[in-house]
Order: sequence, then structure tokens, then C-alpha cells
Amino acid sequence: MIPVLDSFRLDGRVAIVTGASSGLGVQFAQALAQAGADVVLGARREDRLVQTRTLVEAEGRRGLAVRADVTNPEDCTALASAAMSEFGRVDVLVNNAGIGTAVPALKETPEQFRSVVDLNLNASYWMAQACARVMQPGSSIINISSVLALTSMGLPQAAYTASKAAVIGLTRDLAQQWTGRKGIRVNAIAPGHFESEMSGQFDERAHAAVVARALVGRLGEPGELNGALIFLASPASSYITGIVLPVDGGTLLT
Repeated sequence: MIPVLDSFRLDGRVAIVTGASSGLGVQFAQALAQAGADVVLGARREDRLVQTRTLVEAEGRRGLAVRADVTNPEDCTALASAAMSEFGRVDVLVNNAGIGTAVPALKETPEQFRSVVDLNLNASYWMAQACARVMQPGSSIINISSVLALTSMGLPQAAYTASKAAVIGLTRDLAQQWTGRKGIRVNAIAPGHFESEMSGQFDERAHAAVVARALVGRLGEPGELNGALIFLASPASSYITGIVLPVDGGTLLT
């Protein structure tokens, strides 16, 4: 039996984080490095990726920045290939890249809706496919969904809500297909509202509505998702697959 604290370590493992140029992606990359993983960073903003790589290296781990548009399946394959070329393995995938919108349903254009679904859902699928092709048994895929996949907050977010709910369905099905046959666990985290670029777009009314739904009475703070992430990425959760873990300050109870 692995000692309890050691079971959360990721020493010798390699993680890929998408959307790693800002927000939660940066926090996730740092947390994985602190847990011992080398981290491959994917996003479209290459200059910001270099900054994240510096943070990973400051934790004593190796980082690799790869410009990638994960809505493009070829870029997803290239990102996984870059990880294999540099490190020889992929153990963890964090499907973090995403976008949120708040457009009334009668005003949302087909292009707006499709762009949200393309990044939040389709890109997660393309990345999962690319990584599952090279992952070994014991690997972990973590999809970032949202509490809005499980409840409504009274905000006009049809595209975002639909795409994040679909991510949960995708998580369940990939777990069913890959855990028994390939030894790859697939789980999802459903964050509540955290301090981020997305929440920074809330007006005063929306901010108040979101805070009122959380039993803790505030938005999530930087780092408060890291425990759930490392748990699902590490051997500590070796008997867990196909689940959705809310980290929402009690929002689902109100």
C-alpha cells in the first residue's frame, strides 16, 4: 500500500494542460508541477505560455510550451506528439481550454453557439483521443466541466451550459470505453464560479446572484480547485472513474 501522502505525488509523470496561457490553466500547471509532474502547456497565446512554463520550471520541474488550437484535431495530435518526443510519455491530460458567453438565447447566432461548443466540447474530445492513443494503463484524463452543467444560475448561458453538460456525458462514455480496456481513468471536475477572466465579465447583478447561490458566500479563490485536480490526477483516486466532482462552495445545495 502506498503511504497516504505519497499517493498524491506525481513524480516521474507527465501532464498536458490545455488553455494553459491564463486563469485556471496556469494554476493547474503550477499545482501539477508542485506535485512532481513535468508539464506540457498548450494554448493559442504562445507568449503567455512561455510565462506559464517559467512558473513550472520555478517549481523544479520541466515545462514545454506548445502553441496549439485545440479545436483543430491535427493540433491536438501534434500536442500529444510533442509531449512524447520531449518526455516519452503522457500520464495526465487536463482538458481545461474553454470559453464562456452570456448571450440571450433569442440573440445568440449560430456562429456564437458553434464556437462555444467547438472549444468546450469538441476540443476536449480531440485531445482525449490524441492522448489516449499514447497513454499507458494508470493514466488519467480530467475534463473541466462546470456547475452550470448541473444547475441553472439565472444567467443567459445556453451554449456554455449545453457544452459543459455534454462534457459530463463525454466523460462517462470515455470512462466506460477506456478504463477497463486501456486502464485510463476519465473523470470531470465541475467548478463553481471562480475568480477568472470569465467571472471578471460579470456585472454587479450577475456577481451578486452567483455569490448568493454559494453557501460559502463568495467566489472560489485561486488554488481552491487544485486539491480536486491533484486527487483525480494521482494514484490517490486509482479506484475512481467516470465521476463528476463539484467544487462549487455549496451551490448545488441552494
